[in-house]
Amino acid sequence: MSELTASQRMDIVRTKGRPTVRDYIPMLFDDFFEMHGDRLFGDDGAIMGGVAYFKGMPVTVIAQVKGRTLEENQQCNFGMPHPEGYRKALRLAHQAEKFHRPIICLVDTAGAYCGIGAEERGQGEAIARSIMEFMEIKTPVISVILGEGGSGGALAMCVCDELAMLENAIYSVISPRGFASILWKDASREREAADIMHITAHDLEQLHVCDAVIEESEGGAHTDPEQTAENISEFIYAALQRNLQKGLDELLNGRYNRFRAIGEFHEGTAEG
Repeated sequence: MSELTASQRMDIVRTKGRPTVRDYIPMLFDDFFEMHGDRLFGDDGAIMGGVAYFKGMPVTVIAQVKGRTLEENQQCNFGMPHPEGYRKALRLAHQAEKFHRPIICLVDTAGAYCGIGAEERGQGEAIARSIMEFMEIKTPVISVILGEGGSGGALAMCVCDELAMLENAIYSVISPRGFASILWKDASREREAADIMHITAHDLEQLHVCDAVIEESEGGAHTDPEQTAENISEFIYAALQRNLQKGLDELLNGRYNRFRAIGEFHEGTAEG
């Protein structure tokens, strides 16, 4: 499937039957126990989190939720987290740090919710604090982008020691629709925008933004979710083995330097 364009991959990750975290969590983890609330405002259905066992190891799971039906999407706000969702994620991350549990983040969002209520409750601050504090969490953090990784809404859960993307996933500073709306004042050019933004897993692996591309089942993850889940499991297991062996200073310095290198460029002189 390496010949597919970014817009074609975008179609695949938006396929109605594509697996969500509600499908993957039972396939990846045992005895998942969900925890709710941010202890400040309320519970956000767009982010779920809790504790579980991964191959016998206790871990904390933090996942962005998308629905399939209208009712499910209303419950999870169409996968767009509110600030209380990010504060819940951060609360669970600090709990994991206290009990020395690795953190597994499953990312799938078009972006954080930008409604008036979310802004009034500090959406920007919640995302910024998540980025800042995840950088210093004293336990391994592994993130996997399952479908869409949109803007700061995804980055808030992608500050990690290793980041992988499913083969058809996309990850970008702004959605293709937003890009087209700003650059060309025409949201209908979304597909054209996607194809020039370098947002695919293979693009981002070459740019050293993502560390690994996880193969999906033939035709996309929805054709064989169990095979795709097995591939995700293999990556998580290997990533944990690599990072659990590191000392604390090595872990935190590596995480910091990993993000300092993103966006690095070199200036040259024009010839002739």
